[in-house]
Amino acid sequence: KMAVIWYTKGKSSERERDFIMDKICSFLNQSVSPYHAVKQVKEALKVAGFQSLEEENLWQLEPGKNYYVTRNESSLLAFSMPKEKPLYYHLCASHSDFPTFRIKKAKKKDAFYAKAEIEGYGGMIHTSWFDRPLGIAGKVMAQTTDPFRPKTYLYDSERAMCIVPSLAPHLRKDAPGEKMNVQKELIPVYGLDGQKVKDKDILQYVADDLGLLKNDILDYDLYLYNMDGMEIVGADKDMIASPRLDNVTSVSALVDTMCRETNGNNTNVIALFDNEEIGSRSKQGADSVLLSEIIKRIMAGLDIEAGAGRRLMRDAFMLSLDVAHATHPNYSEKSDPTNQIVMGRGVALKSSASQRYVSDSEASAVIMALSRNQEIKIQRQVNRSGMAGGQTLGPIASSYLPVRAVDMGIPILAMHSAVELGSAEDYAQLEKICGVVFEM
Repeated sequence: KMAVIWYTKGKSSERERDFIMDKICSFLNQSVSPYHAVKQVKEALKVAGFQSLEEENLWQLEPGKNYYVTRNESSLLAFSMPKEKPLYYHLCASHSDFPTFRIKKAKKKDAFYAKAEIEGYGGMIHTSWFDRPLGIAGKVMAQTTDPFRPKTYLYDSERAMCIVPSLAPHLRKDAPGEKMNVQKELIPVYGLDGQKVKDKDILQYVADDLGLLKNDILDYDLYLYNMDGMEIVGADKDMIASPRLDNVTSVSALVDTMCRETNGNNTNVIALFDNEEIGSRSKQGADSVLLSEIIKRIMAGLDIEAGAGRRLMRDAFMLSLDVAHATHPNYSEKSDPTNQIVMGRGVALKSSASQRYVSDSEASAVIMALSRNQEIKIQRQVNRSGMAGGQTLGPIASSYLPVRAVDMGIPILAMHSAVELGSAEDYAQLEKICGVVFEM
């Protein structure tokens, strides 16, 4: 079972921060694709006593029991059934995906090198991916006797398979990154033609690692990932540099909260969606019927009729968790001048007049009251006027599930870089606010 953090009011102790560092390091390093992030979540939930459900089956839900269900192996919803009729619904939503490159062809013809064709997934800082050791991870679909039921294999190369070499400054007149041609400049190399790799494409290596015949592989969703591990940064060891802080940190905080003991009078739900980085419009994304259908099935399992269910949802509360933009030390003009968000000073509570963030005064007041009562550090973030900023899944989910909701997350720098920068203290505060919401 995932260990419970030592909960203290105010700033976290050094012992607590070290414990959290070890925990989040393991989660970040193993979440090399959305499929692997969800796999970790499932393993943690199973150890904590959660039972697996299948969407296509009839559900027999029991009071006091905990359950989870997955879709596409990249989205997961987990929930706790109250021992009696629920007093409140507490929901927390986040996303399991992150910006990266998807392999669209396993080998690109070249006279000298073995290269793979890729396409971008989500918005990323392209130049940050040059000259890094890149692994390959995702899922592979293999043939079975039933064409409608191929077998799924999760894959992780666990070794640096690729690298994207940059061009030396002596050979280019333009500044690196200007007018970046992804189709040309970001093609990864995975071997030298003329060597052993000559007659093997990436798919053959994947098949060999999985113990399959290449012809058995029908299709795949394979992605590159940065193999750099999490590093502790700073003279006082107060920063964390790692791939995938956006948004594995939020996923880790939610699953750890869900695995702890929760109040038996509430129905707690976590929803981890895929495809947020490309708009959430998919069968496993926030812009689908997945969450609303699961809520209906939970209501049915509690014998709550539709009218009573709607009344319950009016009192429900939802956290939408995604990382936030910290004020950049070298580009402070990009942030609102009166709302500077600083790493190490707590979780960012995000709001926007355009409703790109779902927080409004009614829901934000709840978070402010809870944080004051428990001495949890909260910062208020708004975007600089004239800059739209990002958008989260909070407004999407609340459009069909009209509950009180806020957008929150730890502030980071270098968002969507191959390596992002955050604070262990902020992560500790995020876990605390999640725990308070679930346990009230």
